[in-house]
Amino acid sequence: MSTTPILRLGGLGLGEGRSVISAALSAPEWEIGMICDLDEGLCRERCREFGEMPWTRNYAEMLGRDDIDVIAIYTPDPLHAPHMLQALEAGKHVICTKPLLDDLTPGPALLQAQRASGKRVMVGQSTRFVESMMRQRADFEAGRFGKLVSVEAKYIHDHRNYMNGKWGPELTKTMNWVYLGLSHPVDLVRWYLPEIEEVFAYGLLSPFAAKAGLQKADSLHAVLKSADGVIAQVTGIYGVPEHHPDRDALKTCTLRGTCGTSTSDYPQLRYSRNLDGHQPEWIAFPELNDYYYRFGGYMHHAGEFENYLRHFAQALARGESPQPDLEDGLRTVAVMKALERSVESGTPVRVAEILREYNVFCTYPTNDFTLDP
Repeated sequence: MSTTPILRLGGLGLGEGRSVISAALSAPEWEIGMICDLDEGLCRERCREFGEMPWTRNYAEMLGRDDIDVIAIYTPDPLHAPHMLQALEAGKHVICTKPLLDDLTPGPALLQAQRASGKRVMVGQSTRFVESMMRQRADFEAGRFGKLVSVEAKYIHDHRNYMNGKWGPELTKTMNWVYLGLSHPVDLVRWYLPEIEEVFAYGLLSPFAAKAGLQKADSLHAVLKSADGVIAQVTGIYGVPEHHPDRDALKTCTLRGTCGTSTSDYPQLRYSRNLDGHQPEWIAFPELNDYYYRFGGYMHHAGEFENYLRHFAQALARGESPQPDLEDGLRTVAVMKALERSVESGTPVRVAEILREYNVFCTYPTNDFTLDP
């Protein structure tokens, strides 16, 4: 039985927000205070699916409720900054889905609002909170891999259906896969190598993406150098067919260290590790499929949302900042901006230059990831 105080959640954006409703209804530390979406039909659909709950089409109405502690934001990427600012100014804690931002310009205002409010902000980087990735992280924190010499993360997913106008012609044209897709693997690399100094990247607009009217590269490879000299690799490919899921995972994170190597897979919930002095292991968690993927298929992964809601509540109860927090999230956005610049220029880009350009000054994360049973 959890002893963490109950938090009441206001959910904004009920497409992806479907998962956070399920998560809050299941997590012992949470209750639903209100849900909000401009689409009245979607509000009513979520009430039919999960049971009657207060709902509104007016964000200001939800922000004005004294019984709501945390706003969870699942709106389109360009709206994240104004929605976060409004929530912080209303005295609410914030959880915002990834990418935190697709432009660093609002960064200073967000930092100022967060510090003035004294409230916490967490980025919903859900891939950190899937079983295979959490097991890998636990081994890393226990020192089982020794000193890291390489981190490799990728997200390869056939997104041609989105490129073909599912989100509408204007949004399709402006899709930027550096933020839409690479926010996952870049965050995973920064989880292990927080201080990325320099990025060198290449990008290609695939034939399908070009025909669909996209303007930004959807096939991306990048090398990242950390302050301590460790080299990382990030890959994102979105305009071609995927491998068979038994052959390859959509997302992987590989750690190579002086005492061992490991790879965690998503969404297959697989984890392999080879540690000095031990037999190589291949671990799978099929019994957890129903927890993570509650609505059939992999498009909604509410178990990860429940894990990060619980982490958020437990961190607040301990007086800690849930990770990744606003400052860590802004540094990830800065790495993605450096990657974008490198694709455009064909030259390495230093992350410190990006942070100075946008006047974003923040510290590196200090709290380890924890999730109590």
